[in-house]
Amino acid sequence: MTGCSKSMKAIVTLGNGRFDLKDIPVPPISAGDILVKVAAVSQNPVDWKTALLHQKSDNVLGCDFAGTVAEVGPEVPSTMRRVGERVAGFIQGGVAPNGAFAEYVVIQAVLAIPLPDSVSFEEGAQLGIACFTACLTLYQYLKFPTPDCPAKVPTPVLIWSGTSATGQYAIQFAKLSGLRVFTTASPKHFEFVKALGADEVFDYADSRTPRKIFASTSGTLRHAMDCISQDRTPNQVSTSLSKEGGTIATLLPYTSRTKGVKTVSILAYTIFGKDISFPYTQPAVAEDHASGIQYAKLISKLLSEGKLKPIPIKMFPNGLQGVQDGFEYMRAGEVHAEKITYRVSDTPGVDP
Repeated sequence: MTGCSKSMKAIVTLGNGRFDLKDIPVPPISAGDILVKVAAVSQNPVDWKTALLHQKSDNVLGCDFAGTVAEVGPEVPSTMRRVGERVAGFIQGGVAPNGAFAEYVVIQAVLAIPLPDSVSFEEGAQLGIACFTACLTLYQYLKFPTPDCPAKVPTPVLIWSGTSATGQYAIQFAKLSGLRVFTTASPKHFEFVKALGADEVFDYADSRTPRKIFASTSGTLRHAMDCISQDRTPNQVSTSLSKEGGTIATLLPYTSRTKGVKTVSILAYTIFGKDISFPYTQPAVAEDHASGIQYAKLISKLLSEGKLKPIPIKMFPNGLQGVQDGFEYMRAGEVHAEKITYRVSDTPGVDP
């Protein structure tokens, strides 16, 4: 199959903050790419935010997906990818006519996550942004050891918002890396995040939580990941750290007002190794691209070994046609420790 010989259904931006399910050409593949027939996709906050803030027409929304390789592009070794292979991954949706909320998506072959048969497409669809962000944070920017060579001394790390998608995977990666994991959640989710690997959990809504974390770590906490990065969390996370300060990896950019606290903004799109113009300007980071290739292999390996637990799935009906309902559900603040997911084959007009 050639990329332009077939049309597909996709969620396409209209240029006014809105979108629609349309028939458009399948995106063409270039050297180093693969074309994936998408089986399932999952939703992230960035999906509805991109539709609202990046008001350009004819772009395909959606980042996270899982499916099977439909076509392998030039310069992709046959030992790397093959037609029919089960893979997962993510793309920067909403900025080009190539996004996850579609029947087909094009990605770099080296960044595809080989999906073990033990992992369903619905589970695989949630891996992309959450897992790559967690890996970039812990290993590239906070410089912790990977699960392949875990820490011999359990260094403390704080993951604020352990029930968020990125937080759930960050807890698991951190624990597999031999770290002592501190996190926050609502009291009803304390046991849930402990089952993921959290050593100590604190109520995110308790004003005393930063002081409690400081006390529990004996004032030695130097590393944190802020999975919310807005409202009160910049101050809460900053004041949880040691008196000497430390480093906070943030998912939205901010500067801490606390003396000695450095912040570093994590943007998963940097693993593509290309310049980024949205949501903010970011030059290509070759090191992140090289690391991303290794993270794809690590994620697949841990899945094969049964060491990563998927986020509980909330399946929306009608496939891609249900995206509007999913966006409204998320914007209303109804998402709690779950991942909104859509099966592409449930979309009206799409062949099973």
